[in-house]
Amino acid sequence: MEQDLRKQRMLNDPIRKVIPAMAIPTIVAFLINSIYSLADTYFVSGLGTNATAAVSVNASLDQLIMMCGSLLAVGANSYIARLLGKGQDEKASRVLSTAFFLALIIGTALLIVGSVWMLPMVRLLGATPTCERYSVEYATYVLLAAPFMASSFVLNQCLRSEGSAMLSMIGMGFGGILNCVLDPIFIFGLEMGVAGASLATAISKVVSFAILVFPYITKRSLLRLSIKNFRPSRDIMKEIVTVGASSMFRSGLAVAAGILLNDMAGNISDSVLAGIGVSTKIMMFPFSIILGFGTGFQPVAGFNWGAERYDRVRESYRFSSVVALAGAVVMAAVLAIFADPIIVAFAGADPEMRQIGGLCIILQCISLPVHAWVAVVNMYCNGLGNAAGAFLLATARQGTCFIPILFPMASMFGAYGIASVQAVADVLTLLLAIPIAVYMAKKVANAEKNKGILL
Repeated sequence: MEQDLRKQRMLNDPIRKVIPAMAIPTIVAFLINSIYSLADTYFVSGLGTNATAAVSVNASLDQLIMMCGSLLAVGANSYIARLLGKGQDEKASRVLSTAFFLALIIGTALLIVGSVWMLPMVRLLGATPTCERYSVEYATYVLLAAPFMASSFVLNQCLRSEGSAMLSMIGMGFGGILNCVLDPIFIFGLEMGVAGASLATAISKVVSFAILVFPYITKRSLLRLSIKNFRPSRDIMKEIVTVGASSMFRSGLAVAAGILLNDMAGNISDSVLAGIGVSTKIMMFPFSIILGFGTGFQPVAGFNWGAERYDRVRESYRFSSVVALAGAVVMAAVLAIFADPIIVAFAGADPEMRQIGGLCIILQCISLPVHAWVAVVNMYCNGLGNAAGAFLLATARQGTCFIPILFPMASMFGAYGIASVQAVADVLTLLLAIPIAVYMAKKVANAEKNKGILL
């Protein structure tokens, strides 16, 4: 009965209620995730600028692990939502199982490779000679959790695709809270330093995995997770990879952009490297809210697209665009006002770290409304299976609109150029998003006109 109610809510509840109901738990989970990511940085900052820089470097490692799961998770999310909308529950379960076990295998491979070539890996990620020791300490335990992190991403996304956003929130949220509790105990209480922050993160990720897998192994979800359902058939892999590739490339480009940014910032000083890293983690808060809202919107659009409820598809997009823009304006104003006191909490007596970090926050606040709307358009493409549009937008922010301008801006303006590049790239993504949004409007209109014909 509960499973049938979930389907009915996706198809019949007012859009202004169903999207927030899907999005709010996801936003809360992402915010908690941002908090414990920032908690690592905050507690480690007490060990000095070099240790803070090391945590900033290893943010790229987190992105690399996420990339392992994002290809499978985002593609599975989109395909499962459409299959459930069509009533094909059994095939949706096969998609889940295939994505989950493949993510587990890929995460294990990353664990092995990263552990064997640990020092070259952290150097590649941008560690400077003065912070590479801390980077190795932090990477050690995080890598051990890589298989759980990659497969948790699949579980998390697939719970949302079936309308179980609350279960997803509990899994991510509890792990995040646990991380915040364990950080000071391991870092200072047990005197483990940076390694303590890494161990706290690894434990929290494993606990999150256990919570997220629980609904599946106890059969409390719409979908069924089983090794018997592991069938990487051509049609399933095509659907997963076609849509999920955009997310994978986005994560991959984020890793590449992070490495380049770390390398350029580190060449100036550890203070600039730490300032860019801390400001990036602070901006994860509004980004998490935007991503969480978009992630709540995506399965609603996809579910109704699969059920041929095109009126609700359009309404969900309009509602999400307005809310995302309004929310971004408010968040940007508040964060810009308090940018300096926030960065001071991490920079301490380091004036260069304070100046560069504060500038980076303010500039990204200015571009935040653009980022919010582009994220909605991106999720719209994902939800409706428009792989090309999703790919272009997903790879723009830290790829095609970021990397080409990074070198000239760093060359002309030094540390200030490095602090400005993400905000400029966000504005440039608007040039791609507008024509894609127009195309999506036509796609929905044509589908409604020729209802029953798969485009």
